[in-house]
Amino acid sequence: MDLKYQPGFGNEFATEAVAGALPIGQNSPQRAPLGLYAEQLSGTAFTMPRVHNKRTWTYRIRPSVMHRPFERIENRGWASRFDEIDITPNQLRWDPLPLPEEPVDFIDGIVTIAGNGDLFAQAGIAVHIYACNKGMGDRYFYNADGEMIIVPELGRLGILTELGAIQAGPGEICVIPRGLRFRVEIADSAARGYICENYGAQFRLPDLGPIGANGLANPRDFETPVAWYEDVEGKFEQVAKFGGNLWSCAIDHSPLDVVAWHGNYAPYKYDLRRFNTIGSISFDHPDPSIFTVLTSPSGEAGVANCDFVIFPDRWLVMENTFRPPWYHRNTMSEYMGLIYGQYDAKEEGFVPGGGSLHNQMSAHGPDLDAFEKASNADLKPQKLEGTMAFMFESRYIIRPTRFAVECPQLQSDYYTVWQGLRKYFKVDK
Repeated sequence: MDLKYQPGFGNEFATEAVAGALPIGQNSPQRAPLGLYAEQLSGTAFTMPRVHNKRTWTYRIRPSVMHRPFERIENRGWASRFDEIDITPNQLRWDPLPLPEEPVDFIDGIVTIAGNGDLFAQAGIAVHIYACNKGMGDRYFYNADGEMIIVPELGRLGILTELGAIQAGPGEICVIPRGLRFRVEIADSAARGYICENYGAQFRLPDLGPIGANGLANPRDFETPVAWYEDVEGKFEQVAKFGGNLWSCAIDHSPLDVVAWHGNYAPYKYDLRRFNTIGSISFDHPDPSIFTVLTSPSGEAGVANCDFVIFPDRWLVMENTFRPPWYHRNTMSEYMGLIYGQYDAKEEGFVPGGGSLHNQMSAHGPDLDAFEKASNADLKPQKLEGTMAFMFESRYIIRPTRFAVECPQLQSDYYTVWQGLRKYFKVDK
């Protein structure tokens, strides 16, 4: 299996697994090379401005229409509506969900924690946790509702797609475009991680503004797979997420039969450790927006449907400054997760595989121990190492599911981390 990648973000790619499979100078000739079928996968409307237009031409062994009718199946842990319960302004935090004891694959191991917006209106996100211990085997999946950022926390994933194969483990992400067929195999005994299902505008690199031409995530570090295909026949299952529900159909061949493709609508991976952090070198803790890897814009400039933000290894050198994140109330809503290490504002209770939700205008900030430590620290240059936290930040209130507020992993005592903060105020008379 060829697991080389093509570097670059959003570029036009051309790749073939068999020489001569790509037609030259024409997308859909009367007869495609090697007896293949030409099929376009459109990720945007045809009339989208060129700079944001996404489409890929595939040359495949069989067209995608060759399957039996879909039928509804159980949604299991998936949810796409977020009005089951009243939303609370309380700060919420969860321990990691347990790994399954019985055999569970990637799709059946997904459970929805929270979300917002409306997939039918193509706005908002859903936040999921996956936990699995076996590969998908003869099952394939595609999501018609949104693109998916997969954030591994435990174990490595082999993500086999129509357009090639991607491997991703903790510290890396993989983005699967809306509608792309794939299956997931696992390289270790078990795997767990986070998913952001994005109903809104596709994720893209944020503008750099006064930062200039360089910094944050560099386009050349995003990798797209080369063409790879399966030519196998048998009894397979194709699962689709469509309209908020799961559907299943029988298919007599692997849908991963694209021999060649060209275009700019493709899966990609990114190693978060390549992120070029930008920070203060004088005083004050900067806004976390400078750690944005990808953004899904909304209709309002500067206000994101979703920002994907990370907190990786970095130097802290600010003088006369409280260096961890300050206490804060925000118009944006924040779901945080921890991939590995320790987050500097929450030294206890926020662990890898866990999560926290601080919603719109809900106060949050360092716990007691982090505040006391940072307030009295000797402010020498300090390097945070071995840490990788992330945040899905959205302009919309993020509403937890019933499962999330009733599961035993919800920390009922989370609020106590701030209750010991002392009153230091005094006025000299």
